[in-house]
Amino acid sequence: MALPLPGSPAASWPTFRERMRQLFAGASPRVCIAFWLFGLINNVLYVIILSAALDLVGPDIPKGVVLLADVIPSFITKLVAPYFIHLIPYEVRVLIFAALSAGGMLIISMTPSYVDGGTTSAKLVGVLLASLSSGGGELSFLGLVHYYGPFSLAAWGSGTGGAGLIGAGAYALLTTSFGLSVKATLLASAFLPVIMLVSFFTILPLGPLRHGRRALQVKDDDETSSNAAPEREGLLAPEDEDLDLATSRNKQTSAWTQFKQNLLRAQSLFFPFMLPLLLVYIAEYTINQGVSPTLLFPLDETPFKHYRAFYPTYNAIYQVGVFISRSSTPFFRIHNLYLPSMLQVVNLVLLTMQSLFNIFPTIYIVFAIIFWEGLLGGLVYVNTFAEINDKVEKKDREFSLSATTVSDSGGICIAGFISMGIEVWLCNWQVTGGRDWCRRL
Repeated sequence: MALPLPGSPAASWPTFRERMRQLFAGASPRVCIAFWLFGLINNVLYVIILSAALDLVGPDIPKGVVLLADVIPSFITKLVAPYFIHLIPYEVRVLIFAALSAGGMLIISMTPSYVDGGTTSAKLVGVLLASLSSGGGELSFLGLVHYYGPFSLAAWGSGTGGAGLIGAGAYALLTTSFGLSVKATLLASAFLPVIMLVSFFTILPLGPLRHGRRALQVKDDDETSSNAAPEREGLLAPEDEDLDLATSRNKQTSAWTQFKQNLLRAQSLFFPFMLPLLLVYIAEYTINQGVSPTLLFPLDETPFKHYRAFYPTYNAIYQVGVFISRSSTPFFRIHNLYLPSMLQVVNLVLLTMQSLFNIFPTIYIVFAIIFWEGLLGGLVYVNTFAEINDKVEKKDREFSLSATTVSDSGGICIAGFISMGIEVWLCNWQVTGGRDWCRRL
C-alpha cells in the first residue's frame, strides 16, 4: 500500500493514529511493559560492567578480560541450560536470576578498587555471577515469549536495545556529570534486579503461562500413559509397586528421549538461525572491541578535543542503531538473515581497511558506518527470533527460542579473543606508518 503524500488528508494525525491502532491491535500493554523491562534489566548490567571496565581492572589489564568474564559464563549457560532448564519453573528462575545479578553487582561494588589495593579476581567473581544471570535470563525470557506472542518479542528486543543506551549513558552521567563515585554507581545498580521481580510477579499477567504449562502437562501425562500401557496389558492384577516402577522407568525413558530430540532440534536450528546470528556477532564485536579503538583522526579534523572521546562516541552511535533496529519488528521484518550478516562482515572489512590505510577523508563516514553496523546487528537479532516464532512448530518453539541464544554469546566470545590481538596489531601498524594517535588514549 502506498504511503499518503505529506499534506494530504490521508496523511493527517487521526489517520496515522488509526493505522498505529490497527498495527498494535491485540497488544497487551502489561505484557509489552513487562517484556520491555525484562530486556532492559537483563542486559543493562552487562552494559554497565563493560562501561566500567577501566575502573574495574585499571589501565594495566586488557579490557578484553572484562568482556570475556562478562560473556563466557553466559555462553556456557546458553549452551547447556536449554536441555534441562524447562524442569525449573519460571517463578523460581526469575528469583535466581535476580539474586545472582544483585549479588554479583554487590561483590563488584564492595570490593576495593585496584587503586586501594583491591584484587581484580574478586571483582571478576562478581562479573561471572552477573553473566550467569544474564545468560540464563536471556534464554528464559525468550522462551517465555512462546506463551505471549509476537508483541512480547518486539518489546523484549526494544528493551535490550534500550539497555545499551540507558546503561552506558547512565554510567557516564552518574560518574561524570553528577560526580558519583564508581563504587556508589555500581552499588546503586545492584538494586535494579528488583525491577525484574516486580515486572514478572506484578506487571506480567501470568494466566497465559499457567494455561500453557497445564496444556503441556496434560500432553506429557497422556504420552506417559500411552507408553506405559503395553507393559500393563495382559496383567490381571498388577501391584501398586509394579505400577510405580513402570511409571518411573517410563519417565526416565521419556526424559532421555526428550534430550535426544532436543539435540536433533538444535542441529536443525544451526543453518537457518544460529549461523547468521553467530556471524553478525563475530563481525559486530570485533569492530566494537578490536577495530573501533583504532579508528582515529587528527583532532583538528574532528569534533573532539581528546582522543579518549572517539571510542565512547562510536559506542553511543552504535547503541542508537541497535535500539532503533531492535524496536523495528512491528514495522519492518526481514526474512533473509544471511544478507545483513554478510553486510556486517563487509563493515568489518571496510573499517579494518580504514584503520590500516586511512581511506576515508572524514570521520563522519565512519560515524555513518558505525550507525549502520548497529542497525544490522539489531535487525539480525530480533528477526532471528521472530523467524523462529513464525516458522518453528509450536511444540518445539520454546526450546528453539532458548537454544538459539547461544549464538550471540558464542559470537561475542570469539570476537573477544580476536579483538585482543587485532587491536594491538592495528595500533602497531599505525605507529609504524607515523600515526601514533592510538598511543595517546
